[in-house]
Amino acid sequence: MENQRNISEFILLGLSYDQNIQTFCFVLFSFCYISLLVGNLLILICIRCSPLFNQPMYYFLTHLSSIDICYTSSVTPKLIGDLLVGRKTISYDNCMLQVFAMHFFGSIEIFILTAMAFDRCIAICKPLHYMLIVNRTKCNLIALAAWAGGAVHSFPQLSMTLQLPFCGSNEIDHYFCDIFPLLKIACTDTYITGVLVVANSGTIAFVSFLVLFVSYVIILFALRNYSAEGRRKALSTCASHISVVILFFGPSVFGYLRPPITYPEDKVFALFYTIIAPMFNPLIYTLRNTEMKNAMRKVLCQRLFSKESHN
Repeated sequence: MENQRNISEFILLGLSYDQNIQTFCFVLFSFCYISLLVGNLLILICIRCSPLFNQPMYYFLTHLSSIDICYTSSVTPKLIGDLLVGRKTISYDNCMLQVFAMHFFGSIEIFILTAMAFDRCIAICKPLHYMLIVNRTKCNLIALAAWAGGAVHSFPQLSMTLQLPFCGSNEIDHYFCDIFPLLKIACTDTYITGVLVVANSGTIAFVSFLVLFVSYVIILFALRNYSAEGRRKALSTCASHISVVILFFGPSVFGYLRPPITYPEDKVFALFYTIIAPMFNPLIYTLRNTEMKNAMRKVLCQRLFSKESHN
């Protein structure tokens, strides 16, 4: 612990040293972050102000939108601010907080996406008993389990990171604090810690992928008994979820389900699961979903009508 206190802050090397690229990234990521906030807040408002909130799929979607906001906000504001300054620093305490927040909200998002696949599986395979099987009590329990799972995953990750001694270089070759870049600059043998980190993340990734895969195999078999129109509607609903899973799950699996070493591509892949995927989630779930589009029109019309009534 004494060695650990020799460093009070870390220097983030960021995405690029080129000032023009940093300026471009500042404009781009500011737009992405604002779009993400507006899109996800719009989904939350529209679902909460409509009967859709009583449906399990949209109940889980509100959780996904909330987590997207929290998850991205743990990294993106700092990234955007750092693009305007020459020396990018983060205090030791804030660095550890960022490690915890990234793994906590990131793992909850994976669990919620897995729950949404289970929900679609029940809706398509057992349509007559759907609301009985996936009732509000079970939805609350699944959501609670997702948050508990996030804590079970992230606290050991944080504990292992807190035990790392830092007595040499304090430069992190990334735009946020993450475990692998921190292992690289720790002044001790980090092999065992790296294996434990990968085992923790790998177990979650593998089990979640297995549930997702089995759910969609069952769905595809069940669709054989549907009419052409029924298959089209079911696949349209599932396509939105599959798109989100690929955008978020693919890069995050590359980021953590591998040997505990850093690669130059890490920053690019991290952009996908920290900014790009959460930004596209609202677009994917609204543009491809008739019920969401109708709910948005209804809520917007109600707002406009209420303003006109007051005037």
